[in-house]
Amino acid sequence: MIARELVGTAAVPDGDPLRLFRRGDEFTIAMGGNELMSSRMSGSEEALAEMSCDRLHHDAIPHLLIGGYGMGFTLRTALARLGADARITVAELVPAIIDWARGPMTSMTVGCLDDPRVEIQLTDVAQVISTATRRYDAILLDVDNGPDGLTRVGNDRLYSAGGLARAKAALRPGGILAIWSAAPDPRFSRRLKDAGFQVEEISVRARSNGKGARHLIWFARAG
Repeated sequence: MIARELVGTAAVPDGDPLRLFRRGDEFTIAMGGNELMSSRMSGSEEALAEMSCDRLHHDAIPHLLIGGYGMGFTLRTALARLGADARITVAELVPAIIDWARGPMTSMTVGCLDDPRVEIQLTDVAQVISTATRRYDAILLDVDNGPDGLTRVGNDRLYSAGGLARAKAALRPGGILAIWSAAPDPRFSRRLKDAGFQVEEISVRARSNGKGARHLIWFARAG
């Protein structure tokens, strides 16, 4: 059996350190005893991009904001689905995540960070959202564990009533706020509706082969 190797650690503001592990060709990012993401499971992150792109207005040259690079599954899928004129801004709070993508995980990254359509901002996605007005056609959030925060308390402001109002203001009319979650949250669904969004809830599998745990994606369309 191939032993698991600790490749790197990274500090997280207001949270415990992240740890990157490698076992053969597989990578895992963990916090404490929780496995946050794995290269074995990409299905729901890819679905986040695929289904968001499917919901874009087809007459627009889209500008997407992705909150959290993770292992890049959402970014790579969006790039494959969008045309040459599209723009994607990726907000990543932890610089080491990008360093790992360019370093030990470069075989997975396959150059997506250097695509001319991509801009990387090493900052909190909440800050990017708060400074934007009618800028994005879609905002894709895959930070923390969903509305029920796990990694840092600061992420809660994304999912508060105020955070949703700021996200709505950052979207162009008819834009999509797409939010990944490890589990359903009826209270958050109501909060989205109270914020004036038209809401869809889609259950997706963790693995790209249609197996694994069920995750949830909210697609909330701004009026």
